Amino acid sequence: MDIRRVGIIGAGTMGNGIAHVFARGGYTVILCDIQQNFLQRALATIAGNLDREVARNKITAADKDSALGRIQPVTDRNKVADCDFVIEAATEKVEIKADIFRDLDSMTPPEIILASNTSCISITKLGALAKRPDKVIGMHFFNPVPVMKLVEVIRGLATSQETFDVVRELSLKLDKTPVEVNDAPGFVSNRVLMPLLNEAMYAVMEGVATPEAVDEVFKLGMAHPMGPLTLADFIGLDVCLDIMRVLLAGLGDPKYRPCPLLIKMVDAGWLGRKSGRGFYKY
Repeated sequence: MDIRRVGIIGAGTMGNGIAHVFARGGYTVILCDIQQNFLQRALATIAGNLDREVARNKITAADKDSALGRIQPVTDRNKVADCDFVIEAATEKVEIKADIFRDLDSMTPPEIILASNTSCISITKLGALAKRPDKVIGMHFFNPVPVMKLVEVIRGLATSQETFDVVRELSLKLDKTPVEVNDAPGFVSNRVLMPLLNEAMYAVMEGVATPEAVDEVFKLGMAHPMGPLTLADFIGLDVCLDIMRVLLAGLGDPKYRPCPLLIKMVDAGWLGRKSGRGFYKY
């Protein structure tokens, strides 16, 4: 399959990072979001990240300009209809992703692969919304996308070998390392990571230690580059809560119960870095 034109639905943290790597890799990118200001913010972020790559001599200034020139921001979802590959990177809400997949299925040719960057939602469930479940797959990038090498490539129950092979090869062309994962709540990364972050939150809630102390234990004792609560703030506490709820609903084990402190903080609008306050102030 010759993929040259890529549609990306969602211009948030993950969407703009995915747009960055595709554009830098020579692909034409149709970047879609519901508001023009979201797109403007995404383009500014991409430009800033490309500037850092120029400063580190990873790319040239001409490469930066070429990459930005390959990104076409749009608010009309129908503009991705003629893309060779489409990846959804919207918020982690089943109902939002379901709406997007129904639309994509109706507007794109039946041979086009529809991928999701979801970090926890069932690829099998998303595939069942389309008339081409064999061409629905998970392509889970990691934040920050331009830096992190891993892509979890997730097979739904109906995902074909051909679809998997195309996405695996595409990941390699983007200079990423694809790792095959079968469909299950949280896949591998978040099934293991999120309970760790959640338990760190319980340690704070129960007065075992301060956020700073919890993070120091993991940085100095486990050689983690950042502590679990700093990481939770970086991911977004609302995203952490959504994923924990998916794990609890999908696996049915009370060990996945979201920490009450996490729920309270999200209710207060303390979402981490993006809101200026989480376990730390920014």
